[in-house]
Amino acid sequence: MPLHVISETKRCLQCKNARCTTSCPVSTPVAEFINLFLDGKIKEAGEMLFKNNPLSIVTSLVCPHSELCEGHCIRGIKSTPIEIGRIEHYVSDYYLNVMDLKPEKELDHRIAIIGSGPAGITIAFLMALKGYKVTIFEAHDKIGGVMRYGIPEFRLPKRILERLKSKLLELGVKIRPNTLIGKVITLDDLFRDGYKSVFIGTGVWKPYKLSIKGETLGNVNFAIDYLKNPEAYDLGCNLVVIGAGNVAMDVARTALRNGVKTATIMYRKTLGEMSASDEEIEAAKMDGVKFEFLKTPIEFTDNGIIYNSVEKTDGKFNVIEDKKSLFPADSIIVSISQGPQSNIVSSTKGINVNGKGLVQTTITGETTRDGVFASGDVVTGARTVVEAVKYSKEVVEAMDKYIKEKYE
Repeated sequence: MPLHVISETKRCLQCKNARCTTSCPVSTPVAEFINLFLDGKIKEAGEMLFKNNPLSIVTSLVCPHSELCEGHCIRGIKSTPIEIGRIEHYVSDYYLNVMDLKPEKELDHRIAIIGSGPAGITIAFLMALKGYKVTIFEAHDKIGGVMRYGIPEFRLPKRILERLKSKLLELGVKIRPNTLIGKVITLDDLFRDGYKSVFIGTGVWKPYKLSIKGETLGNVNFAIDYLKNPEAYDLGCNLVVIGAGNVAMDVARTALRNGVKTATIMYRKTLGEMSASDEEIEAAKMDGVKFEFLKTPIEFTDNGIIYNSVEKTDGKFNVIEDKKSLFPADSIIVSISQGPQSNIVSSTKGINVNGKGLVQTTITGETTRDGVFASGDVVTGARTVVEAVKYSKEVVEAMDKYIKEKYE
């Protein structure tokens, strides 16, 4: 056991009204699980974490801790906050090895889960534990969704997802890979075959574009596509990433680990306006990522980016139209967020979406079609893994209630 983990647990003040817990989207019982850990009850601590958050082993690595639990730790006022994520990961990693999951009972009700990202896996675990017969339909060859194809290996080792898959299979969950719902198999087919309820957790995989000249050139790519398989890309020596979020940081850091010599973030505003967390920006700087601010692209070329300079005056950002320059680059990656694809909603009736194509639901995840629920990024837009878990826990209770009221 790492001595650092032990020393961190002993620093916990066991606050009664713990700010670390109230600031967590899933209200992780930090003081309680740490107390169990200190009492030598690591298995019980792990069980507590898993029941509260089936993806605790993941969120303990990828959560923006400095903005959530650790950022609100009382220790951080006069000293350094407790490294809650590191403790949680140690306990969750241990528990994943020893857990023995069994359904509460066996129910003769079948449910379909479309998409195996954070929302889909959360729903699968919790519904299978309730006794439902669960089938996951995944468009890719492996489960994980954005956790596998959108978060770099150095932040989230893929072996963790394989371990979660093994636990799902042990619970009796069926997984159909390489199955895109909406083209060959439709929602109507699922209900025809006896599924009592369907959950949509397909995420957001359609990249947004800048719609400027040169965006179709061979040296231009989109972030969400690149992160799926970085090894497939030859980006040359010098890369420029257009964007200001955590995904842009992930792209630049990944590229540097895959042969690029320089990776530069280009952003039309300043550091203070970047949407990426301070934690991710600092990590990018440590990895050697460079930053170019107050530059807005107007055209992509084979030799790089033609941009206009931007000036900040009285808190407003204004483009200097007559000041064009070329920023040299071998390759360019656009990272300005992404939206949902329309495979499902375009092939079925009764599911309403908003102007951005996101599925409309009630606060408990009910869509406008009877028996169909949704949560995660396909409802909220691109958010964090822990937020997907939060909303999916609420959906589980709503799905369970719906099936029991209608079929029992």
